[in-house]
Amino acid sequence: MTTVDSDRIFSMTPEAREVVVEALANEDNSSALALWIEVTGISAGNFVYDLFFSDRADAPEDALVSVDDGVTVVIPQASVSRLRGSRLEFSTERGGGLVLVNPNAPSPEEANPGVPAEVLAKGLETALAVRAIEVLDKFVNPSIASHGGRADLVAMDDERLVAFVRLSGGCQGCAMSRMTLSQGIETTLREEIPELVGVVDVTDHASGENPFYAK
Repeated sequence: MTTVDSDRIFSMTPEAREVVVEALANEDNSSALALWIEVTGISAGNFVYDLFFSDRADAPEDALVSVDDGVTVVIPQASVSRLRGSRLEFSTERGGGLVLVNPNAPSPEEANPGVPAEVLAKGLETALAVRAIEVLDKFVNPSIASHGGRADLVAMDDERLVAFVRLSGGCQGCAMSRMTLSQGIETTLREEIPELVGVVDVTDHASGENPFYAK
C-alpha cells in the first residue's frame, strides 16, 4: 500500500472528523480500523459512494492510505482519480449527517451507458432534442410527478430518430417503470413528435429504491 499526504486526495472538515472519531470510538478494536472510502457506481449522472470502517491491515497493496489528524483513510486504487480533491463535511440538513463533496463527476460516457458517444457529443441543442424536452416538461413530467417521478432527455439520435431518456425519483427502480416508459412516455413523445422512431430507457434501475432487477 502507498501512504500519501491526505490533502492531495481527501480531507475532512473538523466537524466531520469529530463525527468519524466518535463513531470509530464505538467500534470494537477501533485502534486497528480505518475509514474506507470508495466509488461503488454511478447513479443519475453522479458517483455513488461507500464509507465504512474496516481493518487497515486489509488494505490492498495498491490502495492509497492517508492519515487525517489521527484518522487513517483507505482509498482503493480504482477510486483514487474519482475522489481526488474530495472533502467529507458534516451537514445539518435533514437531521444532520456526513456529506462527501467531490469536485469530480463521471464522464458523459460513464454517466450514460448505452448511449453512443457520438450521439452524446451532439448535445441537447438540436431542434429535435429541444422539442422532446418541451414535450417531457409539458406533458410527461406533470403526470408522473404525483409519485415523485421525473423523465429527462439525456441524448437524441437525430439520424436514427431515437430519444434516450432517464427516469428518476419514484420512477427509478419502480416495477411499473417499463410500462410508464412504453405506454406513457414513449407514446406521448411519438404522438407529439410523429417522426420519432423510438425511445430508449437508460435509467440505472438497479440503484433505485425498488429495483425490478438486480445487477
